[in-house]
Amino acid sequence: MLHLLYILAFTVIASLTITNLVRNLITVSMDSPRRYPQGGGRNNYPGYQVPHPELLDEAGRPINEPLLVMKSVTVEDAREH
Repeated sequence: MLHLLYILAFTVIASLTITNLVRNLITVSMDSPRRYPQGGGRNNYPGYQVPHPELLDEAGRPINEPLLVMKSVTVEDAREH
């Protein structure tokens, strides 16, 4: 009798788990085509992206120059520093 109770309990728990899994998969598949704005709440226009402040000059225009300039250093120069 106890074996039948265990089998019944396992069947109920397994069916609840499978049902929850299918419900979650349906929810995720319905949410996947949504597109969220990039503006962070300030300008919520579709496709509008607010650039990072470091990419703008003093007047607020985007800069067009390299942000990082690396100089090649020999091993001897690196050891001296």
